[in-house]
Formats: sequence, C-alpha cells, structure tokens
Amino acid sequence: MTKPSMCKLPDIQRTRDGKPRRVGIEIEISGLGYQALVDLCASILNGKAHERSRYVSVIDSPQGEYLIELDSDPIKQLDLQDHRLPESVRELGGHAMDVIDAAAERIVPLEIISPPLPLCELDTIEELCNCLRDAGALGSRESIHYAFGLQLNPELPDLKPATLINYFRAFAALYHWLKARHQLDISRKFTHYIEPWDSRYIDRLLEPDYSPDEPTLIADYLADNPTRNRALDLLPLFSFMNDELLRQHVQDPRIKARPTLHYRLPDCDIDNPDWHFSTVWNDWIIVEQIANHPGELQALTELFRDSRILSFSNLTTSWRERCHKWLENRGYV
Repeated sequence: MTKPSMCKLPDIQRTRDGKPRRVGIEIEISGLGYQALVDLCASILNGKAHERSRYVSVIDSPQGEYLIELDSDPIKQLDLQDHRLPESVRELGGHAMDVIDAAAERIVPLEIISPPLPLCELDTIEELCNCLRDAGALGSRESIHYAFGLQLNPELPDLKPATLINYFRAFAALYHWLKARHQLDISRKFTHYIEPWDSRYIDRLLEPDYSPDEPTLIADYLADNPTRNRALDLLPLFSFMNDELLRQHVQDPRIKARPTLHYRLPDCDIDNPDWHFSTVWNDWIIVEQIANHPGELQALTELFRDSRILSFSNLTTSWRERCHKWLENRGYV
C-alpha cells in the first residue's frame, strides 16, 4: 500500500502554460559537521556528492541538484595564502584553517538548498528533515544566537497582476496567524528579516478598487518595501518580471530573479519532535487555496480590512484570534 502524502497539494498544481508548478526549499540547521551533513544528505537523497568549492558541495540526485553550503561568504572565501593576511597567520596554514572550520560549524548555519521540486515530490523534504533530526540536526531553539529558517520558494501559477494581487492579499491577511504558528523562536523574533510589509503598502493593497498594471504593481511595493527583509520577499519575483525597474529602487547583488515568491517567515525547529516540514508547507497551502478562490479571498480580505479600523471590538480582540476562528469555521484548520 502506498504511504499517504503528508504534504497537501493546492487546487492549482500547474502553471498557465500547463507545466507542473515547482517549489524550491531552503533549510538552515546546525548540530552536524559540514562533511557529515553532505554525506548524510547524499545517502538520503540517493545522490552523489562532489565539492564545488570550499564549504560548497553539490549532490546530484534523481530529483536534480541539491546544494549544501556553509551560509557565510567570508568563511567560504577565506584564503590563508592571501598576502593581505599577517605572515604569522599564513604560517599557521592548515592548523589555522582547522580552528576556523571548527568554529564556523558551531556558529554559522549549514544550508540545504533543493532544486525546484514538483509539488507532488515534497515528501522527499519531509523524509529528509526527519532523517536529519534523527542524526542530531539542531534548529533555532538550540541557542539564543541561532535564527535558522525554513524558506519556501513556490512558483506562481502565472504572473498576471490580478493573480499576484490575490496572493499578496491572502498573505497580508494571514501574516499574523502564520507568524504565531511558525515564527516561534525568540532568536528570530529579534531579527529584522521576517518583517511584515509596510502598513502603508497594505492599506493600498486592500483598497477594493486596487487594480494596477504590472509596472505600477511593482513600483507601489518597492516604494514602501525596498528591501529583502520581509517575511514574504517579493524582490526575486519582481527582478524576474522587470529587473530594470527593480534596480531603480534596490541595489542588492544577492537578489536572484525567479518566478516565485520567497516565503522567509518560518523557523527551522528541526530538533523538536513535534515540528515537521509538512506542517509548515500545509499552512502555506491555506494561502494558496484562499488566493485562488475569489469568494474566500473577498470574505477574508473584508474582515482583515475591518480589523484595521479603530473600534472597540478591534481593541479587545486580536486579528490573529479572529483570523484563526474564521479559518476554523471554514474548515481550513
């Protein structure tokens, strides 16, 4: 008997041109040495690993190319033969590198980056996370200075402004509910890279007659959110759609163009036995379902819009509580 999938599928599973939608996953962890992580992932994924550069390895798997890396460019690029370093440091050679490596693996997250995966293959990530937990992988809760995340990069059904607005409105309305469920660790609460969208932008987005063309849609967002540091980062998407316009507002070489959203909010709480990749993914599916069902989106958006008005009801109950009750009543949770 085939094991039932833990990862739910959205109603819209193909792009407008008929191709299967895909999603890329980024997982940040510690607790395992770099080479141990590479070897373990290669075994789990039925792949073959090879080193691309220092602290960067590729695993060729049946699903495509996974990347394993230490998430720190200065350490990955460090060269002890660099003439700019003091001679005393260069003379230490491999001994100094061993010390640096040991320290780096304790304080810098190791990152696993999947290839774009068809939605129906996401149980691979569920299995991978479970195996990493069993092997001793650690997440955000292990230390106050850890702020490890699990990032989703879901491909959109199409890039029409009306479709994008539906996704943006659904996420804006669900942000506080999602944060309460998946942004639990105090170390990430103190960081600035999982911020909500600027309130002025949300007000504009929620206007009933807001129906911009593509350049206006991008410019409106960038006017109030010219940064990668958002829980739902739209800069890779907008770079793919109109990089010239994006670069008028943001000059950041880390932005990589792709036709996806960049969902950065969830913790990676991998060493918690009650935490699962599928739980995070299945809550994202709620965003998908509401975005693609006009009646549901309109009902939730109207409630969210009303929650932003000063009133006694809004002062005495939180939007997160009302949002959860609405989702319960509709059978989403």
